Amino acid sequence: MTGSSSQFQQLEKLGEGTYATVYKGRNRSTGALVALKEINLDSEEGTPSTAIREISLMKELDYENIVTLYDVIHTENKLTLVFEYMDKDLKKYMEVHGNQGALDLKIVKSFMFQLLKGIMFCHDNRVLHRDLKPQNLLINSKGELKLGDFGLARAFGIPFNTFSNEVVTLWYRAPDVLLGSRAYTTSIDIWSAGCIFAEMCTGKPLFPGTANDDQLIKIFRLMGTPNERTWPGISQYANYKSNWQIFVPQDLRFIVPNLDSMGLNLLLSLLQMRPEARITARQALQHPWFHEITNPTPLVHQLNDPYQQNQSQQPPQHSHQHIIDQQYQ
Repeated sequence: MTGSSSQFQQLEKLGEGTYATVYKGRNRSTGALVALKEINLDSEEGTPSTAIREISLMKELDYENIVTLYDVIHTENKLTLVFEYMDKDLKKYMEVHGNQGALDLKIVKSFMFQLLKGIMFCHDNRVLHRDLKPQNLLINSKGELKLGDFGLARAFGIPFNTFSNEVVTLWYRAPDVLLGSRAYTTSIDIWSAGCIFAEMCTGKPLFPGTANDDQLIKIFRLMGTPNERTWPGISQYANYKSNWQIFVPQDLRFIVPNLDSMGLNLLLSLLQMRPEARITARQALQHPWFHEITNPTPLVHQLNDPYQQNQSQQPPQHSHQHIIDQQYQ
């Protein structure tokens, strides 16, 4: 995996992160569009550990709902990761196609199914993404959703390693991590998926906190303030406080009004306060809310207006377990 940078023509800048700049590019020989993630190398520091981690994990994760890493080009002062080109991230998609950000429920269902498939593949391959948010979920013109940006991802083993709790953008960070847990598991990605699910339905982030403590209060205000009875062992966490304001759990029907009872049941299963109570990605994919899915990738680019789909066509009821299992035969 060592191509030459001259093989790719740089087109326009797509975005800038803490350690990398991403450009739209074109493969000169094939004409195919690519995304070029350029990492400047410091002669003193060498290659950032995030880049090394991302490359090693992306080579392992070859799956339809994970963005493909085609090539790595290494020069003296720059590392370029060549990814498949995706049209936009979920945040931009919601701005463009949503009704004040909120997406049509058929699109939400498709994107959630694909998000959970990508998460399941990561977890089956012992990888925690640790930074799931709308900006890191990429969508192409076929309506395929793929997990991107594995810069904070970690491979995990048994017993679970002690990880940093400075992970996951605040709004999508699980309460156990906010409380100071460093022994977290796959459940941190599941909490993030629940936050993203609600945001696709409403067009607004569910818990838009400003700092660690504020984030916890935003979660308690909606989900209820936990205690030893509802969450045994919570007082052992480093950031636990005995004087939190007591909030009672709110009815999510009023928070996400356009979701039916089956969808709300799935949302609550993802957003369980106690990490061990959260549903797994595999269990979530078998949830009845997804039973009508025949094709998990509707051709969303053909919907000029996602609200004008033919509502009369009811897809046949069937189990989609075969879609989940096809990769594991």
